[in-house]
Amino acid sequence: MSGIPLSWWLTLGTVLFGVGTIGVLTRRNALVVFMSIELMLNAVNLILLAFARQRGDEHGHVLAFFIIAVAAAEAAVGLAIILSVFRHKRSVNLDDVRALKH
Repeated sequence: MSGIPLSWWLTLGTVLFGVGTIGVLTRRNALVVFMSIELMLNAVNLILLAFARQRGDEHGHVLAFFIIAVAAAEAAVGLAIILSVFRHKRSVNLDDVRALKH
């Protein structure tokens, strides 16, 4: 395999996943949390494709395609939920979403 070594791809994917995890755990804005989840999905895709490239296997590319399709569906449903909460509460703060239980 020529080009960038696998360890660099793994390091980049791990850093991106860590940034996404920190965003999910520390932020209160639903849009930022949503973008952090998307960042985590893309980090997993990056690592998956790095391993597929190292092995010369096309199955990893097919799996990454399905992950992208699931992420697109999740984006559509997630944004619809966020818009619905915003219309009801006029805020996308996650603390306000917890108040919807009542």
